[in-house]
Amino acid sequence: MKTRLPVRAAILKRKTYEAPAEGRAGKIRLDFNENTAGCGPAVIRALAKLSPQQLAMYPEYQKPTARIARHLGVHPNELLLTNGGDDALRVFFDTFVEPRTHILICEPTFPIYRYYAEIASARIEVCRYDLQQRFPLAEVLTALRRKPRVFFLANPNNPTGTLVAPAALRRILNVATNTVVVFDEAYADFSGFSAIPWIHRYPNLFIARTFSKAAGLAALRLGAVLANKESLALVRRAMPPFPVNLAALFGAEAALTDRKTVRAYVRNIRRTRDSFANGLQKLGVTTFPSAGNFLLANFGPAGPALFDKLERRGILLRPRTNDIGTGFVRITIGTQSEMKILLEQIRKHWSAG
Repeated sequence: MKTRLPVRAAILKRKTYEAPAEGRAGKIRLDFNENTAGCGPAVIRALAKLSPQQLAMYPEYQKPTARIARHLGVHPNELLLTNGGDDALRVFFDTFVEPRTHILICEPTFPIYRYYAEIASARIEVCRYDLQQRFPLAEVLTALRRKPRVFFLANPNNPTGTLVAPAALRRILNVATNTVVVFDEAYADFSGFSAIPWIHRYPNLFIARTFSKAAGLAALRLGAVLANKESLALVRRAMPPFPVNLAALFGAEAALTDRKTVRAYVRNIRRTRDSFANGLQKLGVTTFPSAGNFLLANFGPAGPALFDKLERRGILLRPRTNDIGTGFVRITIGTQSEMKILLEQIRKHWSAG
């Protein structure tokens, strides 16, 4: 018997968001901006302390939220924990976006903004980074005067690595008084800048964070939304009662307590990123300034063949042919040994022509 299910038109029209391919373990994973060194030893010790009784209980959030908030420099009622960074972005659509209302994004960027907007049947207005991957400030300010419901800005931006300066961010906030402004700070640990202190001044400002990058907790799925308490109270209305698992809470607390390990990892990534970019430039590869744990590079027409060769050798990168152009690729900065292997393989298999 054939059954026709009443699926929403927005779901049928859109493409699915593709998660990382299976079978990545054991390979050099430079494709999804993970911490390839792994989480710190304090996280492993904390997870080992979880008891069978704790795992059989629904998680309690008050004390862990208070401790995590203290490490982030905010009050507990200014922090909302979520099921990963993606969930920290979804809640804005659940709270503020209705069908046919419009959002503003700057592309190329993290595709999850468009993903959720399409599901919500929202209209999407796009400003674009230029060929040098510079932020289109004037265009954004003009678009904000049309009062979109939400403006999403990844800062630093993925995949370009672009970091928007504080002065430009303030101009955005001063114009966007009728718009929810979301600064997605997934890579803020690597940039050294965060707008979290600004939430007390701007009631329409929300900060989205994740523990998947610098803390190395991608598998545990923990994200956060930060805003002033009155604004955040609206977002809480859209949340389920148990959004975060207990292991994620234990892991995050341990990672924040062991800041020495995280800071050392961040310092190493910055040094390795700069040296790797220098190595590519010496080969004739075009690279772009990055404030994240990744690097955008352009290998030109010979790029796709190179990326395929590297994948066959167990080195995974993130080609950006579809949203930037042929030969563009985003490369996660891994350990020094991983980047050395990658650079050797590039020397062997690519030529600037």
